Parts: sequence; C-alpha cells; structure tokens
Amino acid sequence: MNQKEVILVVDVALLGCGGSMPMPNRFLSSLLINYKGRKILIDCGEGTQVSMRILGWGFKSIDIILITHSHGDHTVGLPGLLATIGNSGRTNPITIIGPKGISDIIKGLRVIAPYLPYDINIIEAESKACDFKITSEGLKITEKNHEISISNLELEHSSACLGYSLYINRKPKFDVEKATSNLVPKILWSRLQRGEVISFEGNKYEPEMVLGDERSGIKISYITDTRPIVAIPEFIFGSDLFICEGTYGDDNDLEKAKINKHMTFTEAAELAKAGNVKELILTHFSPAMLEPGKFLDSAVNIFENTVIGSDRLVKTLVYNK
Repeated sequence: MNQKEVILVVDVALLGCGGSMPMPNRFLSSLLINYKGRKILIDCGEGTQVSMRILGWGFKSIDIILITHSHGDHTVGLPGLLATIGNSGRTNPITIIGPKGISDIIKGLRVIAPYLPYDINIIEAESKACDFKITSEGLKITEKNHEISISNLELEHSSACLGYSLYINRKPKFDVEKATSNLVPKILWSRLQRGEVISFEGNKYEPEMVLGDERSGIKISYITDTRPIVAIPEFIFGSDLFICEGTYGDDNDLEKAKINKHMTFTEAAELAKAGNVKELILTHFSPAMLEPGKFLDSAVNIFENTVIGSDRLVKTLVYNK
C-alpha cells in the first residue's frame, strides 16, 4: 500500500486592514482563513463582503466566525454577511465565538437579519480552546481527532476583547513498520490513518498502532485591539504567521496609543520578536495614517520579517517537512 505524504496548506487573506472608519482604499478589520475548502472568518467590519466578492473564495463554506470585540469597526458588516451566506444556499449551522456578552451583540445586530436558513451556535469564550474537525457538514466542534484548535486570550482594550490563535494539526506520518509489527491487517490501514478506532475479527485497532511521531502543524495568531500585555508573547509563540494591530506607525503617537488602548508598529514588532514568530503582518491602521509604509522601518528595525497589511493581501502557508 502506497501511503502518500500529506502536505499541509492553509490560505490566509486579510480582507480589511483599517481601524475606526472605512477609507476609500481601505476596508475595516477582517481576516479569512481557508483550509481544505472550509473557512474561518475573524471579525467582520464594513467592506468584508466586498473584499470576499473580489477575492472569489465564496461565502457558503464559512463555518466559524471569531469576533474579537463588540466595536463597530469589527462587527458592523456581520448582519449583511450572515444574510449573504444564507442566500448562498447554506443550511448547516455556523459557530460564532466571541468575548463575554457576544450573544447580546449578535442578537442586536440580527434585528436587520432575523430570518436565516441556518442556525447560529454562539460561544462566549472564557480563555479556553475549542477543537474542530472537518465533517460532511463543515467544521464541527469535537473532543477527539481534531484538525483545528482555536485558543483565545483576554486582551487590554476599552471593551472586552479577545486575541485568537489557531493551530492546524498535521497528522503523524503513516509508519509501515509499526503497522506490520503490530499485526494490523492492511485492509484497515487507511481507516486507522484517518483516525478511526476499529473492532475487527475480535480485535481492537487504534490509530496509534500505525502512526509515527507527532509532527508540527501551522499556527496563526491574530491580536487586535489591545495594549501589548505580557501574556501575548507566550500566546503567539512560534506562530508561522502573526497578524497584529499597528494602529499608529509613528512612535510619537505612543501616548495616544496608551490612551486609546492600541499599539504602535514598534510595540507590535517587539511582540513578534519576543514571540519568536516567523512573519508579522501589521493591520488595523488609523484613518489618519494614509501611508503606513512610511513607518515600516520602525518595525523592521526590531523584527525584520514584517509586512504592511493591505486589503486582500493573501498568504499561503505550506508545511511539507
């Protein structure tokens, strides 16, 4: 039996990189993650649907929506998006995760989108992880054999706000020698590799009997809106991609950042360095900062692999080692 190597591929699109108010060439905060055709959306500011339409990834396969906090530049696009998802033909439930009080926020926003052809399951996160696996109906919460784990961290903003970290598992490589030494019938190999536990001819067979050591997956972290609290570096540690707010590019705006509970480019870069991430994308730019690229050196001087975010910036993360 030929066991093919599985390459882990995750596509990430920054749909909007603005904060506070939409600009002619900059929509508000939103990020879309695409894995095996299933999608996770983080925040839904104004312009999210427009960017998604231009991107062309579709609406129907959004299974999970993560909301960082209740402010309008992160949520106002939600009612229209939910309606569009319904018009796309979706009937399977959608999971929405957010900070304490998110249930009331969703209820209020849905006054203008009361009738949907699918259910919404709302989770008010309390600094715990939710695990998901891909099923025939999309990403569903599971207690075992999960493919994606979503963790959250309470941040420091003017309202209850969460940061998110997503870890996409990479299944262990199939070990032919281990399967053979454990006398596992070849007819069961594929099912065990998929994570099934099987009773066959009076014996019980588990995935561990045919799989090798655990392998690294892909980690994506998203932090906005907040001051740079001490818990962030550990939370984002080792991320393949770290998307972080950089509301202010100029270090002279530090006092303004402190008052408004936001960050400068310099502070975001310091977090990226402390968290030993591979790449930093700056986002959530103040509408007063028309050309964020002018301040890029403030971040690059601290963390070299820094990119200025832009609407519909796409990153493809591939892990094939």
